Amino acid sequence: MFVSTHAPSGFESDHAVTTAPCIDIDLPAFWSDPYPTLAELRRNAPIAFIPQLGSTIFCRRDDIFVSEKQVNIFSSHQPQGLMNKLMGHNMMRKDGDAHMSERAAIFPAVSPKTVKSHWSMQFQAHADRIIDNLEPGLPIDFCKGFALPFSAECLKSITGLTNMRFEDMDAWSQAMIDGIANYAGVPEIEARCHAATAGIDAAIDDMAPVLSKQPDQSLLGVMLKADMPMDNIRANIKLAISGGQNEPRDAISGTVWALLTHPDQLAKVLSGQYPWMQVFEEYARWISPIGMSPRRVAKPWTIRDIDFEPEDRIFFMFGSANRDEQYFDRPEAFDLSRDASKSIAFGAGPHFCAGAWAARSMVADVALPTLFKRLRNLRLVEGEAVRIGGWAFRGLLNLPVIWDSADH
Repeated sequence: MFVSTHAPSGFESDHAVTTAPCIDIDLPAFWSDPYPTLAELRRNAPIAFIPQLGSTIFCRRDDIFVSEKQVNIFSSHQPQGLMNKLMGHNMMRKDGDAHMSERAAIFPAVSPKTVKSHWSMQFQAHADRIIDNLEPGLPIDFCKGFALPFSAECLKSITGLTNMRFEDMDAWSQAMIDGIANYAGVPEIEARCHAATAGIDAAIDDMAPVLSKQPDQSLLGVMLKADMPMDNIRANIKLAISGGQNEPRDAISGTVWALLTHPDQLAKVLSGQYPWMQVFEEYARWISPIGMSPRRVAKPWTIRDIDFEPEDRIFFMFGSANRDEQYFDRPEAFDLSRDASKSIAFGAGPHFCAGAWAARSMVADVALPTLFKRLRNLRLVEGEAVRIGGWAFRGLLNLPVIWDSADH
């Protein structure tokens, strides 16, 4: 059932130009658990204007899979968008040749070959070092104790900003995420975002001379080697940090939680019945760390008898597509026996996540097997609640765990 609420300040509450049905949602409930609302929308209004979000959302996998590839209609180029204003014009907000040329420039840093031959060993070293410093027998918040520093240390390596503290990497990433979702224009949120981007610019300024003289395989190194304009380099580094920290962090914590709450499936993984990559792919389908991707309508268009006009704002709801009943049986269940290949957790089309291979390596090749191999009897702390939230980005807010001892 949809609950009518007033649109928050800063959101458009009018029906805009689209002829999509106008559906009110309870925004706090949607943040806590978007899936019941998304399931009802898939059944009754798969394309709907949501006043509380100021956007028309696409909820079915077929519509999203096709429309995301139509970049001449549903454009990533959003010159007036918050991401461009706060972080610079990065490749995620470009289409066509402009997008592909920058994507090609960064590819040597994040290609499957580079990830396997270069980054995976560094990822493993980060994981082992962090685990070595954890105290067995004492309860910890796994999100803060392992997932956060591991994701941040890996991202420091990939970006080339090894001069940053992992705490700053995480905090600045979150500040930018909050900033680009700050449709209500809260001054404090915007100020934190500006402080974060200034900190990243300073880190780039420190490392750029070093990597110009001795280029490496980091994002900063390969972009400098490709003679990309510095404004573009800065924007793309900020893009990598805004998306490259929270998503692996949340996927690691979330997948550990999923396995600890499904011990029968964990046993099958540990016995070799299911590979770690299958675990990661099913988790990313079940709880999509990236739940939504925005687009701007570039020209008049009609889909499902719904008309759109230029400048209409669209949200492709990946989290809904990955629970589409037409593709996934019992989509609300975490089930390692299912074929998750139709998931679009990393997007589709030309804007498929450029960091997907690095994320898969971090989570499935390194973090998960290392954690369950080294932390004996890893388990949840009894009596402590696990909290999860978000719809655009969704992840655990805490994960209280304990284990008996650590193997080397």
